[in-house]
Amino acid sequence: MATPSSVRTEQRSCAEVFEHPTGEPDRTPRHTISEVSAASGLTAHTLRWYERIGLLDRVDRAAGGQRRYCDADLHRLAFLSRLRLTGMPIADMLRYVEMARLGEHTYEERRQLLVDQREEVRRRIVDLQATLAVLDYKIDIYSGQLDDAGACRPPR
Repeated sequence: MATPSSVRTEQRSCAEVFEHPTGEPDRTPRHTISEVSAASGLTAHTLRWYERIGLLDRVDRAAGGQRRYCDADLHRLAFLSRLRLTGMPIADMLRYVEMARLGEHTYEERRQLLVDQREEVRRRIVDLQATLAVLDYKIDIYSGQLDDAGACRPPR
C-alpha cells in the first residue's frame, strides 16, 4: 500500500502526459482542446473527428460545453499517433479501438493486428534504407567524391 508521502500529488501537464503516457492515467477531465492540439500536433478539427468516428471515447464537457480531455484520452491519442506514424490505416485503428473496448478476450486479435503492422513497418524501413543509399550515392557524385561510373575520385 502506498504511503501518503509516496503518492504523487502534482498533476502532469498535457504535453508531459502525451509525451510520456505511462502509469495509470488520471481520469479528471481538465485539458482543453487547444492544449491537446498543441501537445499532440493534431488540429482541433482532427480531435473532434477522432471523437466522432469513435477513435476516442466521448469526451467530457465543461459547464459551458467546451471539451475537457483527461489523461486517459491523451494516452490513447499518443498510441494512435504512433500507429498513424507506422502508416496504419484509420480503418485498422478503428478496428483496434473497437476490439480494445470489447475487453481482454480480444488480446490475441489485437496482438496479431500489431504484429502485422510491425512487419509492414519493417518492409518500409528496408525500402527507406535502399532509398537512403541512392540519395547518398547521388550526393557523393554532386560533391565530387565519385565520378559518373561510381568510382572514387582521387583526392585533390
